[in-house]
Amino acid sequence: MIEKDIRHFHFCCGLGGGKKGFNKARPRVGNMVGKLRCIGGVDVDPAAIRDFDKMGDGRPGTIMDLFTRGQYTAFHSKQPPGEWQEITPADIRRAAGTESPNIVFISSPCKGASGLLSEKLSQTAKYQALNELTLRCIWLMAEAWADDPVELIVFENVPRLATRGRHLLDQINQLLHRYGYAVAETTHDCGELGGLAQSRKRFLLVARHMEKVPPFLYEPEKKRLAAVGDVLGRMPMPGDLTGGPMHRIPRLQWKTWVRLAFVEAGSDWRSLNKLAVNNGHLSDYLIVPEYRSGYLGVQNWSDTSGTVCGKSNATNGAFSIADPRMVTTAEYSQYGVLPWTDSTGVISAQSAPGGGKYSVADPRMLESSHHNNCFRVVAWNGHAGTVTSGHGPSSGGGCVADPRRAGPSFGKYAVTKFDEPAGTVIAGSTTGQGAFAVADPRTSMNRKSGDAYLTGGHYGVVPWDAACGAVSASAGLDNGRWSVADPRIATLPAMDEKTIAIIQSLDGTWHRPFTTLELAALQSLVDPEEMLVLDGLSDSAWRERIGNAVPPAAAEAIAEVMGTTLLLAWSGETFVLSAMPIWVQPVAVALSVAQGEAA
Repeated sequence: MIEKDIRHFHFCCGLGGGKKGFNKARPRVGNMVGKLRCIGGVDVDPAAIRDFDKMGDGRPGTIMDLFTRGQYTAFHSKQPPGEWQEITPADIRRAAGTESPNIVFISSPCKGASGLLSEKLSQTAKYQALNELTLRCIWLMAEAWADDPVELIVFENVPRLATRGRHLLDQINQLLHRYGYAVAETTHDCGELGGLAQSRKRFLLVARHMEKVPPFLYEPEKKRLAAVGDVLGRMPMPGDLTGGPMHRIPRLQWKTWVRLAFVEAGSDWRSLNKLAVNNGHLSDYLIVPEYRSGYLGVQNWSDTSGTVCGKSNATNGAFSIADPRMVTTAEYSQYGVLPWTDSTGVISAQSAPGGGKYSVADPRMLESSHHNNCFRVVAWNGHAGTVTSGHGPSSGGGCVADPRRAGPSFGKYAVTKFDEPAGTVIAGSTTGQGAFAVADPRTSMNRKSGDAYLTGGHYGVVPWDAACGAVSASAGLDNGRWSVADPRIATLPAMDEKTIAIIQSLDGTWHRPFTTLELAALQSLVDPEEMLVLDGLSDSAWRERIGNAVPPAAAEAIAEVMGTTLLLAWSGETFVLSAMPIWVQPVAVALSVAQGEAA
């Protein structure tokens, strides 16, 4: 195999997505294989250049402000600093190590032509100056290597550039034609070129130096778009430390979390129009904080229970059951009373009033004359009835209205003073049988120094903003200060308070924003199983550079077909049969009719 060196250079290189994709390409024609090598890149962002240098092999990038003085003043609304100088074609050559590239990739700033910017704002001097960098990059490239023209040029931007920047594209076409290039404009989907889990429509301008590259340029093979879950499913859960600092959940305002939860999957903010809102409050839903997983959880009758622990109760897990027998089975009616004429249910080992219908409505209470003295109470100065063998309260006059209930010896549930003697101690000495309780003044409030219980902090509560004591092996709420006054449980966050929330949406899923690492994986800047750490500590700066990046997988596909075209040209071939279509019809026309055009 004969290895051919294919050199590529990048204008407005960003963090180096294009560089990474180009370096991975391995075009092949016959016994020739292309090895793509980066000879440099330029960008105004120092952090992006530091990322560029880490994004694969090649010459280090160079920090360059590509504005003219007038463009700088228009964009920044001030004059440049004294040491600032306009970049010249010679500076570009030095950034490439004085080598000449075979392919130049230009990805100039797209904010001025983006649909996210209003038409009125896009017409301001600031954004017009930003759009003019497209023409500026083309001129610097053409002049830098005028004596050894670049064979192939790829210029990409947002699709709206074709309308908002039409006057600039017309000038670019004229300039390239003057330097001997055939030019074609089209749009492509980075997702289809790279097989990504995103659809990324981009404007594409392709230029071929007609004298140096006569073969056709074939279109890259389109691939099926992947699902977002195909990428994210291979990554750790957001917030997992194995994903690194770029895999943290963004802190959003509470109201944003609530809105996300009510947006239907696959839709956007227009889903919120379906909600009933009165005076700024949801009418059909109530949002309350979840105390902990399974709080007040109720298990289905047909499901298995979770682990039974030492503190299994209703408020600390799913330790309640939806028992269908309460309604359908008579035996489980607590305190049920059966009619006299009905039959009873099954007699169980727990046949008590609190365990089912184990009471009866007995009509004989009123009909019988044999029980007239049931629960009869005899006056203190009256005489008792006949004393029978069944002299209990329910079988005759076995009770007396004793006026001596105020005395210490006969007072049920009476409390004896601490400085008085107790009554006679009998076999049934309980609080319900007499004065067998005492008013003990020795509470912990009156404990004295030296008492271990006094200083042990039993049932102690630590303030939220205070430090905790040493955590011991026997730490418990009743043997020290092992409770905390947690202010977070009382209320939900304020509407504009930034927080991380998990709200189960109506479809049963967690609607959340992508993490920064997930965005990088969707851009194919990193494999889902890998960790990526870009320069700096700012998520917003990371996300901006990731969003501006060319997906390496798409760049690799473009580099493959361009490398193949170069290998064909260097082997002397001007035509090759291929099942792939020529990259857009204007290119085919330019390649077929422009052979005889003057440079």
